Amino acid sequence: MARPVRIANCSGFYGDRLAAAREMLAGPVDVLTGDYLAELTMLILWKARQKDSGLGYASTFLRQLEEVLGTCLERGVKVVANAGGLNPGGLASKITELSGRLGLNTRVAYLTGDDLIPALGDLQAAGHEFVNLDTGLPLAKADRPVVTANAYLGGWGITAALQAGADVVVCPRVTDASLVTGPAAWWHGWRRDDWDALAGAVAAGHVIECGPQATGGNYSFPAEITNRRYPGFPIAEVAADGRSIITKHDGTGGVVSVGTVTAQLLYEIGEPAYLNPDVVAHFDTIRLAQEGPDRVALTGTRGSPPPDTLKVALNMLGGYRNTTTMVLTGLDIEEKAERAVALLTEVLGGTEQFDEFDVRLLRFDHPDAPTNEQATAHLRITVKDQDERTVGRAFSNAAVELALAGYAGFHTTTPPTAASAFGVYWPAVVPAAVVTQQVHLPDGETQAVRHTSDLSHGPAAPVTGPPPAVLVIPSGPTRDVPLGRMCGARSGDKGGAANVGLWAVSPEAYAWLRGYLTVDRFKGLLTEAASLPVERYELPNLLALNFVVPGLLAPGVSGTTRPDAQAKGLGEYLRSRLVPVPAALL
Repeated sequence: MARPVRIANCSGFYGDRLAAAREMLAGPVDVLTGDYLAELTMLILWKARQKDSGLGYASTFLRQLEEVLGTCLERGVKVVANAGGLNPGGLASKITELSGRLGLNTRVAYLTGDDLIPALGDLQAAGHEFVNLDTGLPLAKADRPVVTANAYLGGWGITAALQAGADVVVCPRVTDASLVTGPAAWWHGWRRDDWDALAGAVAAGHVIECGPQATGGNYSFPAEITNRRYPGFPIAEVAADGRSIITKHDGTGGVVSVGTVTAQLLYEIGEPAYLNPDVVAHFDTIRLAQEGPDRVALTGTRGSPPPDTLKVALNMLGGYRNTTTMVLTGLDIEEKAERAVALLTEVLGGTEQFDEFDVRLLRFDHPDAPTNEQATAHLRITVKDQDERTVGRAFSNAAVELALAGYAGFHTTTPPTAASAFGVYWPAVVPAAVVTQQVHLPDGETQAVRHTSDLSHGPAAPVTGPPPAVLVIPSGPTRDVPLGRMCGARSGDKGGAANVGLWAVSPEAYAWLRGYLTVDRFKGLLTEAASLPVERYELPNLLALNFVVPGLLAPGVSGTTRPDAQAKGLGEYLRSRLVPVPAALL
């Protein structure tokens, strides 16, 4: 088809805005997609399936689909979502039931092959060690029960389902960008080795996968968002050569600008060579330009053949945890905290019985505060152990015993709580050849989907990023100002690692940022990373730097004791730090 395909997003996570699917059909779209799966979501779905074996999928997707399925069929809008989670076949059956109740005839397809749990032991016995990408340890040394193990599949199974006439394609753990590459390849008839076109679709998919984060959500410069209503969800108009326009429906809230798109391109990435099962998209070749109100052109993306491995996300049962948060008020905050920890340790009979005893003093207090709340700090104590009873009421009740015996002004943020289970995230890779992907078509036929790395293809042209422009950094006096006056930021989690992407407000600001913000200075500003490895990448085409901090969130979102478990605020914290900037740039 000659015209670009309009691919809309209606979900950025499991629990996102239910009305988004209906709202996206208020304007022209060809494909409605939804992303429901994060690493933590797979563990949540596993817990749900332990209670009911028929579950294991994102149930909110069914509620969204009930509102829009008839409209989609009437207008020929295809629906592609990874809501299948751990049970894509079960969700496909539920959609077929829903279609019948609504008096509709819906052709539903679904994908399988990502779930490696049934073959995990055999794969390990065959020499596949599932080495942790963050720590280098083989899975055999984890000594914890693995409950989910899912390979990230590509988009060609989606393409095959759409080619077979599916109206709805239910996906398990595919890469987020596959929700765009699969439909785009179907629409335009791409070949497996159309590397640049596929890479452009990967970039577009990465932008729209998190919904309104591309249209003004979580954005560092709120003054640029003139329409302060709830942001409209994003649309990628993907052309036959892989170029795209990122936009949203007219009249919706938020904004689509070079800044909002840049922010999302930097979200949860590592090195600029962004690996996917179908192509490697080189983010340091992307060009962005404002084409009109709420329309940003994404062009120039180069692609190269994918690796012969697939990433695997494993989740293990890590044990149990509990947290109590005591409120400290007014004077002598540190002395009160020391007293509280000492008394709690005495009541507990020591802390050696716990696998982990984590204490964090969170300072929000101000001297001579105008309100009671502004004079408070939080003492957050988290315990972990394999024994649920050790960290259950025995711990939280001990904290309550300090109520009349502890420091002056003792109170807590919540009543005593029971222990909760937590997981450990384990990223690894396996050869693509050991993963058998299948597409289950509406007519009942099942087809194997071959991996691109298994197929022969011609040599790809070498890909190199553009050289950075030579800009002169102004000399002369400097002023200490917040780093955020020179750049925006977006941060997030990549398993046990965190990333912080920073993009400069101008080419001159980027020249300064690139020269100033070394790994050592980054560690100086982000002191909790001082003892951790830090990776630094340059993306001059986006006027951006990307920092990755392995281990900052270890052992993953579910298990970390860090209050900001997904590092969502890390970038904004970094922007608040004072740095010396040439006065001529301000």
